Amino acid sequence: MSTIATTTAGSLPRTEALIAANAARTVAEDGFTLESTPEFEALVSDAVTDVVARQRAAGITQIGDGEFGKAMSNAVDYGAWWSYSFQRVSGLSLTANNLFTQPTAVSTPGSIKLTSFADRRDRHLFPAVYSDPHSGAFAGKPATEFPTTTGPLAYRGQDAVAADIRHLKASLAEGEQGFLTSIAPGSAARVWNEHYSDHDAHLWAWAEALREEYKAITDAGLIVQLDDPSLAENWDQINPEPSIEDYLAFTAKSIEALNYAIEGLPKELLRLHLCWGSWHGPHVTDVAVGKILPAILKANVGSVSFEAANVRHEHEWTAWRDAALPDDLVLVPGIVSHATNVVEHPDLVAQRIERFAQIVGPERVIASTDCGLGGRVHADIAWAKLESLGEGARRVRV
Repeated sequence: MSTIATTTAGSLPRTEALIAANAARTVAEDGFTLESTPEFEALVSDAVTDVVARQRAAGITQIGDGEFGKAMSNAVDYGAWWSYSFQRVSGLSLTANNLFTQPTAVSTPGSIKLTSFADRRDRHLFPAVYSDPHSGAFAGKPATEFPTTTGPLAYRGQDAVAADIRHLKASLAEGEQGFLTSIAPGSAARVWNEHYSDHDAHLWAWAEALREEYKAITDAGLIVQLDDPSLAENWDQINPEPSIEDYLAFTAKSIEALNYAIEGLPKELLRLHLCWGSWHGPHVTDVAVGKILPAILKANVGSVSFEAANVRHEHEWTAWRDAALPDDLVLVPGIVSHATNVVEHPDLVAQRIERFAQIVGPERVIASTDCGLGGRVHADIAWAKLESLGEGARRVRV
């Protein structure tokens, strides 16, 4: 019997004190940068120590900081994994346009353009759901406004990433492997662009800016989880629906930019996170993972984290079985989901893990959450899910 490693996709529920402290932070003159204080940093440090200990107690073996260094000022927030980057990159400012107010874009064969979030195809199919504040499809509020790229991008988050590293490493026990999340260029480049000549130039500018953060994390001996929902989620942000061939060509550019940004970094410390977005919508316009694996598998990473418990995608474990996977690739499937309040039974957890262990072997499987649990389900439910994940991993028989 093998021991199955466990982890999370990053975000875990913040404490009420941390949420309140983020909400009380002073906003800089640019309208979106949150100021910090020694007192706030001490609060974050204590919160990370606690969340690391709770993960360990739940049976999580590859431990993160819960993304506590990424501001969340509301109990429900789907975007903290993204909006944190605005605090760490210069060349951004608030304008009249953002992801929901930017002009819609029409794609044509051979020419893909991302449209606005309000113009997503899932929204067109379920307008009543997405316009109803009580449906649960979209709720919450981000900690900061979404800015626009209005000048040359450059990394300015040296102190912030150093604090993330310091807080996590101080909380890990000897021999424990920790990880921090960081947005990938493809997802970062979806903010509205008013400076660079086109999408490709904007994408590569983000890659250049963010590579410093990736290096800082891996230089510290921590895994960097490269969050790139856009690899799958962009499919729904293209109107009308493109051909798979056009989509793969478009997605290949994000992978190329990512590979540039991580060039020279230890492969075993690079984890790519793939998902279809964490909002609780119908998701009937999601692209099948098997369709995009040819692009995903060109990422020069040691492991891939992906949704595998989400009811829209659980059946797609067979795509991983049938794919020509690299011999050294570690699979990090989501085994418990952010998309339901129902807590998965440990026996179901074990069964889901065994599917992937039979594909690549138990030593190349790390059981995880579909996406971040923080800001998506109630804290008590999130921790119950992690306990079930830990117990289910112990029940695996392979």
